[in-house]
Amino acid sequence: MTSTKNGMAEAGSFAEKVKQQADIVRLVGEYVRLKKTGKDFSGLCPFHQEKTPSFTVSPIKQIFYCFGCGKGGDVYNFVMDMEKCEFPEAVKVVAEKCGIAVPRQKERSPEERKQNQQRSVLVEMHREAQTFFVKQLEGTLEGKAARAYLEDRGLDKATIERFGIGYAPSGGDALLRHLKPKYNDKLLVDSGLVSRDQSAGRLFDRFRRRITFPISSESGKIVAFGARALGDDMPKYLNSPETPIYSKSNVLYHMDRAKEALRRQDFAILVEGYMDAIAVARAGISNVVASCGTSLAEPQIKLLGRFTRRVIVNYDPDTAGQTATERSLSLLLEQDFEVRVLALPPVGNKKADPDLFIREMGTEAYLKLLKEAPPYVDYLIARARQMDLTTGEGKLRAVNFLLPYVQKIPNRILRSEWATRIAQQLRLDEPVLRAALSKAATERRSEVKTQPELLGRAAKPVERRLIRMLAEAEGFRLELAQRLQNARLYHGLETEKIFAALVIASLSGQSVQATEVGAVLEERDRRLLFEILFEEANEPTWEEAMSCIEALQHRQAERELADVQRSIEANPAAPELRGLLEKKQQLMRRLAAAR
Repeated sequence: MTSTKNGMAEAGSFAEKVKQQADIVRLVGEYVRLKKTGKDFSGLCPFHQEKTPSFTVSPIKQIFYCFGCGKGGDVYNFVMDMEKCEFPEAVKVVAEKCGIAVPRQKERSPEERKQNQQRSVLVEMHREAQTFFVKQLEGTLEGKAARAYLEDRGLDKATIERFGIGYAPSGGDALLRHLKPKYNDKLLVDSGLVSRDQSAGRLFDRFRRRITFPISSESGKIVAFGARALGDDMPKYLNSPETPIYSKSNVLYHMDRAKEALRRQDFAILVEGYMDAIAVARAGISNVVASCGTSLAEPQIKLLGRFTRRVIVNYDPDTAGQTATERSLSLLLEQDFEVRVLALPPVGNKKADPDLFIREMGTEAYLKLLKEAPPYVDYLIARARQMDLTTGEGKLRAVNFLLPYVQKIPNRILRSEWATRIAQQLRLDEPVLRAALSKAATERRSEVKTQPELLGRAAKPVERRLIRMLAEAEGFRLELAQRLQNARLYHGLETEKIFAALVIASLSGQSVQATEVGAVLEERDRRLLFEILFEEANEPTWEEAMSCIEALQHRQAERELADVQRSIEANPAAPELRGLLEKKQQLMRRLAAAR
């Protein structure tokens, strides 16, 4: 552990890791009664007598200050003053309060000093490696080819310099030769910059024929590199391994430069890789950080939470990106973040990551989509709506896909609101399913249990009656089928597949055989069809058929109105909005006339 009096924690040290995960508000709150005032918290200063609160804690900056007595500092300074202890003891106290296991203090403090010294040397080696990589990019033939590739990706000289992009040559020992005179073999391997051949035992450069991106700790020290293959070498991206100064789950790419913007804007844009982060930052949006190809980890979220609790997740739109998005959402929600998701539309026939989208469509288009990024539940609902929602089981599957995310919301009222929203958007008209969803959300259960009454009597009376008529009303079956077909009245209903089979059979002009229709249906729909055919029912009349059709038209208009309303709430551009408002008026008139 570092043992400076003022509590400076070195890159990669245990003290720094604890500080990244500590929440100063929660910790100070154990000693002082704090009240939220704007973005900060205030209370009566524990270090001098006062009646009016002048003691303030900032969750974003993770510092405290008393405007009365002038005491201030970070979480360690606070504990050192409260507990009257030295820095190493304060680290231990904070770690225990945060539930972080404290490494057993070794008796040998020379060993401790040796570790600290090793970390300083490793940081120094990374600084030298950075200078070496930059020179390779600027002053060699191979570097020239790498520069051409970067320019092709839209990165000009100023950007390359701004982000410290360099080049690792293909030889395999150029960096090794550069560092060897100053550092022994063990240090070279410990740094992660050099690898050892397992069989022959010889040393070689970890990064070869790759474009290098320096990865800095939050305090701005280079602690690792990310590297992209220039040719077809695999893997395409290669990162530094875990070292005494670098742990990938504790570092976010670009965090050292994004800090001020995160505080100022009070939200973060979270992307997957270096090129995405660079593209967004170049577009003048500095509050961007990258999780570097891995899903977000809890320490990274805690680090982010020191600067803001609001995040827009903008991962790649491919399957891996969607999975990473959904996994990150779970963790962010557990830590009480307000999350939105930006799923970029394709550019031409290509799926667009932020880098491609900004290059092809420009900054303005990206900023517009960023502003309109929907809350995470809307993104997840859109994913759920791609599932098959024509059956009770399908709806149940969609609900169970969404529920774990709703459970992660710590606020009970918010959970209940989202349950209602899901019920509306997935058109869960069945009161039983809606009630089961709300109950599961309130109890924070991660799935809705399949109850027979949820999936039993599907189909409303109107649908059941029309199905019976299509099967039996010889006199007007054909005309009824044509009306249903032309107005697409049964589309989106839970009984859609039964209607489709009956309409096709009716339009053929032949008499409808229940067994033949049943043969093309899935088990559940077949059972429902036969159940309807065996119900007690009056002789069908055309008047009754017309009133059933009107009921379906009414329901269709209500569904269209809900869709239009959702599109309006998504805040579209003016011409599109005008069209939507006109459509809304028409639908409202149609519904009013039908009453």
